[in-house]
Amino acid sequence: MDALTCFKAYDIRGELGKELNEDIAYRIGRAYGEFLKPKTIVVGGDVRLTSEALKMALANGLMDAGTDVLDIGMSGTEEIYFATFHLGIDGGIEVTASHNPMNYNGMKLVREGARPISGDTGLRDVQRLAEANDFAEVDSTKRGSYKQISILDAYVDHLMGYINLANFKQPMKLVINSGNGAAGHVIDEIEKRFKQANVPVSFIKVHHQADGNFPNGIPNPLLPECRKDTADAVREHNADMGIAFDGDFDRCFLFDENAEFIEGYYIVGLLAEAFLKKEQGAKIIHDPRLTWNTIDVVTRAGGIPVMSKTGHAFIKERMREEDAIYGGEMSAHHYFRDFAYCDSGMIPWLLVAELLQTKNKSLQSLVMDRMAHFPASGEINRKVNRAHTLIAAIEEKYRSDVLQIDKIDGLSMSFDSWRFNLRTSNTEPLMRLNVESRENQQLMEERTKDILAVLDEVDHD
Repeated sequence: MDALTCFKAYDIRGELGKELNEDIAYRIGRAYGEFLKPKTIVVGGDVRLTSEALKMALANGLMDAGTDVLDIGMSGTEEIYFATFHLGIDGGIEVTASHNPMNYNGMKLVREGARPISGDTGLRDVQRLAEANDFAEVDSTKRGSYKQISILDAYVDHLMGYINLANFKQPMKLVINSGNGAAGHVIDEIEKRFKQANVPVSFIKVHHQADGNFPNGIPNPLLPECRKDTADAVREHNADMGIAFDGDFDRCFLFDENAEFIEGYYIVGLLAEAFLKKEQGAKIIHDPRLTWNTIDVVTRAGGIPVMSKTGHAFIKERMREEDAIYGGEMSAHHYFRDFAYCDSGMIPWLLVAELLQTKNKSLQSLVMDRMAHFPASGEINRKVNRAHTLIAAIEEKYRSDVLQIDKIDGLSMSFDSWRFNLRTSNTEPLMRLNVESRENQQLMEERTKDILAVLDEVDHD
C-alpha cells in the first residue's frame, strides 16, 4: 500500500511527480466513486499547466467507478461549488493548487449541496481506498459517461443577484488583477453585464490573461511582495478600488483609492453590516484570530456574532448549523448562505463596490474608523520547532492579568485593552500570531513585539 502524502486536513495538495501525478489522480477519482457512489459529478481545473491532464485522469477514475462526469473546463473553485448545488448533482472536484508554488497541484472535493469533503467528513475514507488501490476490474457496460458543459451564464446571473446595478450611479474605476489565474473569464462576463446596464463603471484589467506559466509570479496577494502591481495600477489610473485574486479566485483582496491594502478583517465587518441591513437579527460567523471589530459591528447592527474554528470546513458546518446569512475570515475567505454556505471571491468585491456607491464614500473612509477603533497586527507567520511548548510558555507569561482565555482554535487571550490569538497552521509548519487592541496602535505594536520576542527566546533555548 502506498502512503499518499498529498492528502491534507481540508483538501489534496502535493508536489508534482511523486506526491501527485496522473496515476494518483486516477486513483483519487476511482476512490471517490467507490466511496460515495455518486451518479453524476462535475469537474474543473485551474490554469496550471498540469491541471488539464490531472483532471482527465481523475475523470477516468470516476467513470471507471460508474460515475457520469460533467466537465466545466478551466474554472475557479467556486464555479465547481456553484455547479454542484445549481445542477443538483452528487458532488464536484476542482483541480487546483490555489496559491501554492509552480511545482504543486491539488484538488478540492465536495459532495451533494457543495458540502466539503475534508479530514473528518470522508477525505480519510477516499485516501484509504486510493492508497489500497485494490479496485475491481472495470465493467465496461457500467462505465460512466463524459460530457463538457458550461455553467458560466447561470453562475454570473447568480453573482449579479447580490447587487442592484441601479445603485451604480456615480462614475467608478475598478482595477482588477486576476494574477494570470482563473478569474479573467468571469470578470469579462461581469463587465458585459455592467455595460448592458449602461452603468458608469470601468474595469482596468491587470495580468488578465490566464497563463499557467504565471509570468508575473504566483498569485497570492496575502504576501506583501505580490501586491505591488495592483497598487501601482490603482495609483496610475486614479481608481476607486483595487481587487486582486489568488489563482482559483476563492479569495479576493481589496485596495483602497490610495492603493493601500485593506486587511480582510475589516472587510468582514463591512460585509456583515451590509447583510444585517437586509436581514435584521441575522447570525454572522467569524473566526477567532481577530474578533473585536466584527463583534462590535455585528452587535451594533442588531446581528448575532458567532465564533467558529478557523478553516473553511468548520465555518461552512457552523454556517449551516446556525443558518447564518454570512461568514467571514480575516484571511479573505467570505461565505454566503445563498451560495450554499460556500466561500466566494467574486461576491465580496461586488458588494463592496455597491457599498461605495450607496454610501457615496471612499473605501478608505468606510474602513478608517474601524481600523482606528481596533488596530490589528495582521497575521504574522513564524517557522518554529516546538509549537506546543511555545503556546504553553506564552499562556504562562500572560496569565496573571488575563480576562478571558479561549482555546477554540489555538490560544486566544483577552485583556482589558488588547487581545491575541496564537495558533499552529493546519497546512504548514508555522505558528500564526494575530494581535489587536482598543484604539491604541502603539499598545498593539508593543504587545506584538513582546510576544514575538518570547517565541524567539523559548524556541531557541
